[in-house]
Amino acid sequence: MGLARPPAEPGPAGAASRAARPIRRPPRPIPFGGPPVGTRMDRRWVLGLASAASVMVALDATVVTTALSRIRLDLGTSIEQLEWTVNAYSLSFAVLLMTGAVLGDRFGRRLVLTTGLALFTAASVACALAPNVGWLIAARTVQGAGAALVMPLAMALLSAAYPPPDRPKALGIFAGLTGLAVVAGPVVGGAVTQGLAWQWIFWLNLPIALAVIPLVLLRVPESRGAGGGGVDAGGLVLVTGAALGLVWGLVRSNAAGWSSAEVVGTLVAGAVCGAAFVAWERAVKRPMVPLGLFRLRGFAAGNASGLFLYASLYGSLFFAAQYFQVGRGDRPLAAGLHLLAWTASVTLVAPLAGRQVNRVGARPLAALGLALQAAGMGWLGLIATPSVPYWELIAPMLIAGAGVSMAMPSTQAAVLNAVTPEQIGKASGVFNTGRQLGGVFGVAVLALVFSESGGYAGPAAFTDGFAPAIAVSGALSLAGALAALAIPGRRITRTPAPAAPVLTPSR
Repeated sequence: MGLARPPAEPGPAGAASRAARPIRRPPRPIPFGGPPVGTRMDRRWVLGLASAASVMVALDATVVTTALSRIRLDLGTSIEQLEWTVNAYSLSFAVLLMTGAVLGDRFGRRLVLTTGLALFTAASVACALAPNVGWLIAARTVQGAGAALVMPLAMALLSAAYPPPDRPKALGIFAGLTGLAVVAGPVVGGAVTQGLAWQWIFWLNLPIALAVIPLVLLRVPESRGAGGGGVDAGGLVLVTGAALGLVWGLVRSNAAGWSSAEVVGTLVAGAVCGAAFVAWERAVKRPMVPLGLFRLRGFAAGNASGLFLYASLYGSLFFAAQYFQVGRGDRPLAAGLHLLAWTASVTLVAPLAGRQVNRVGARPLAALGLALQAAGMGWLGLIATPSVPYWELIAPMLIAGAGVSMAMPSTQAAVLNAVTPEQIGKASGVFNTGRQLGGVFGVAVLALVFSESGGYAGPAAFTDGFAPAIAVSGALSLAGALAALAIPGRRITRTPAPAAPVLTPSR
């Protein structure tokens, strides 16, 4: 008994033995852009290059935090201008993300990704050459626009390359590296600022981009999303107005006063633009944000928890690096090294959490991770003083870092697993828009709380503002944990065992 095989063809001697050999099909042609689509090597290239691009743009979101003290002295900036140095990048990043996703779906994700990398790199050079803070803020705005063409398409290319069973693990690695860049930004910024100058935190992007862009063109296969509709210009204008109005009002509230015409006017204008954006997206034929996706519980809850996650993370990073320098008297490199207690767990926990999403589901990992971050931030706010021994700060930072590492891949997986493959591009755009807007609002809210209680007059004045600000960061994370409880639980599907192969007698 054995598996049947086709009879040998008649022919000269040796034909039967040749017929018995396994049939060798000609190899698939390698398309322009890399190895055969769907192979393991192809997926590894996509994962590596998408992560490298993501690390570049994520690093620049926080790399300036340890350099802020030097920038403040060199360029003579106020705390409001320091906020805009960070928020100009995040704000343009946020409002253009959906446009980047649409352009990628229409013209090709690889093409738009490389265009974004080139724009991001050119703006980085402009940042390094900035003679004043106005130039720096403008260049950071353009840098954020380039990042908006990179992040959603890196995520979409990665999600399209991996089948659903393997996607959470890949997203865990991707999120781990991206998260490491976010929380390691202050370390890199401190080392470069102290060893060279703060301008070099932007020059570093040039050699990385020169290596990554050609490899993306050679090794990553092109892909497009469904539809191919045009850019929603009306939605872009309205969402930009909404975000800018709300953030401007928050940033200016301390200096101008809550009752000032400037603050009240911009907040009202932002709220009106936000309401008009929702109405516009419901009526337009090809919306920037498909509001129907928010009817999916995993999509809505994953985005809500992600927004609170990054509001807490970005806001606390903005002040934590400054706390070590202004509040404790550390030099930039020492401040970055002291933050390693926060960053160390990211490289280990995020990939492990990504692999566990399929087993336990996104909900428990996201909720537990955000609760741990809330606990760590709350603990840090209670003990942070100019004279507290560093060893007492290690435990809360470790707890917060582990929580962030668990929440990052699980919130991403909750969003992307809730949609169809054709919707991955826009879903990743929505998620990353919420992520960046969350960061903008987190920095603005924590800076507002800080300014009410403290300042830069000395270590005591700084910690007087830092403690309540970091406590608010914990409250934001706790709100994210509550939102994560709405993520659907893991669905267990039982499939019938495969039938045994039918064996036919050999002839």
